[in-house]
Amino acid sequence: MKNHATTACAKAARFAEITKELIRKGNIPRVRKCLTTAEQLLATGSAETKNAISNIYVFSVSTFMELHNCSIANLFPQTLRREYITQVNTSGV
Repeated sequence: MKNHATTACAKAARFAEITKELIRKGNIPRVRKCLTTAEQLLATGSAETKNAISNIYVFSVSTFMELHNCSIANLFPQTLRREYITQVNTSGV
């Protein structure tokens, strides 16, 4: 799949869409690989990349997983899970 997105935010949104499509298809090994890649980007990326992964990717994928009753605790790596929990606590849900 070609990624024609140009900004970090657009790339994070596209990456989230790819991850959600893999979830829909039930391709859990590839989903785990995407989540691991997002975890690495969150740990080693630039400030812009970290912000995009945290605010766009994690929000989009976690919302999708909740709507489709996927177990977030089992799929999200540790750092992404912490970002998700931070978002949930910030939103007051």
